[in-house]
Amino acid sequence: MSEDPEELLATRRFRVVRHRQPGPDGRELVRDTVQHPGAVAILPLLAGDQVCLIRNYRIAVGKTLIELPAGTLEPDEDPAVTAYRELIEETGYRADSIEKLREFTMSPGILNERMYLFLAQGLTAGPTALEAGEQIDSLVVSWSDAMRMVYDGTIEDAKTLVGLMHYDHLRSQQ
Repeated sequence: MSEDPEELLATRRFRVVRHRQPGPDGRELVRDTVQHPGAVAILPLLAGDQVCLIRNYRIAVGKTLIELPAGTLEPDEDPAVTAYRELIEETGYRADSIEKLREFTMSPGILNERMYLFLAQGLTAGPTALEAGEQIDSLVVSWSDAMRMVYDGTIEDAKTLVGLMHYDHLRSQQ
């Protein structure tokens, strides 16, 4: 990457920057990327082999998606703190324990976002604390229904697919 990328756009949640670097043939390559502070996704497990998903309206795709609760890291925030906060904000559930399962990149061809996947257990229901304008509803389903939604295409969101499939693999190893 270039040493001094050019900032094209700065928003509250991300920046768009232009990188210039020499290509293999010596010509300059120009690449625009989205610089993101990182985010968490939380897999909330309830008693009775149930999982709490959310229905979340996403303006970028113009529809409501079924997702794991998730949120963006605040500057210098520990991802586990973000996970606790976002779980409460989006579902109302409070967790006795949050365990990091893995990290992954979302779309590294254009985006540097690092996603931290957490497992939340020992859940207690409470009120949500949605941010202004969020259109989110909880959707509690059995584990088998969640996996059916993965494989029949009902769930389209990448972080949710990764989270559910990863944890399903862990469950099969127990």
